[in-house]
Amino acid sequence: MVENAGNRNGNSHSASVDPDEVAKFAALAGEWWDPAGKFAPLHRLNPARLTFIRDRIAAHGGRDPLAERPLAGLRVLDIGCGGGLLCEPMARLGAAVTGIDAAENSVAVAAEHAAEAGLDIDYRHTTAEALAAETGAAETGAGFDLVLNMEVVEHVADVAVFLRASAALVAANGAMVLATLNRTPKSFALAIVGAEYLLRWLPRGTHDWRRFLRPSELVAHLRAAGLETRELTGVTYNPLTGAWRLAPRDLDVNYMVFAVKA
Repeated sequence: MVENAGNRNGNSHSASVDPDEVAKFAALAGEWWDPAGKFAPLHRLNPARLTFIRDRIAAHGGRDPLAERPLAGLRVLDIGCGGGLLCEPMARLGAAVTGIDAAENSVAVAAEHAAEAGLDIDYRHTTAEALAAETGAAETGAGFDLVLNMEVVEHVADVAVFLRASAALVAANGAMVLATLNRTPKSFALAIVGAEYLLRWLPRGTHDWRRFLRPSELVAHLRAAGLETRELTGVTYNPLTGAWRLAPRDLDVNYMVFAVKA
């Protein structure tokens, strides 16, 4: 599987790719599946993310979110898939999953882990722009029923270019789910000072607060890319239980967006 992922590599260079950001995550690739390692926050965040994704895409398609395989028959693309923390549960929910990442080391880790788990996931070392060009998605209208952009937009060099390419990969009447961080004093205190310097949940320098997007900014980018925002919800952390939960009215730090291509 690892070798095959390498054989399917695309061009990882594009206007939206920041080489420094790619290198940062490539250096941590070996820790993706360690629940106590550098990506522990994502492991803890995953249940809330998965619930939101599953329930919104099921409602959009008139499916039962509690069915054994509620995403059966859907084509899902995870952009910036990392080690596959979302790809694998998406596959278990029945979707045909493709995961892409600009960090080749992460793709290799993801492919190996999926093979060990007996999951058939199409991992590729490429970018949204390269995949859109390769598939001709923008011209033909062919695309994925669901595109995931989770904790990615705050790491790209050009948000507008990146989201246009990502939107081109969404099929007609398909959907995109995004997760990112708001640019507020509260997010600086919690996501930068707290998470990186005090609690050391993340390596210092993981995030640049200046790259965080306010919800209004992200919605405007999505609209320009041809996507209609249907829902915004916050995600908050409870330090007493160590769990994350959806908080529709609290967008101050972490938030998610559900948008569709009409």
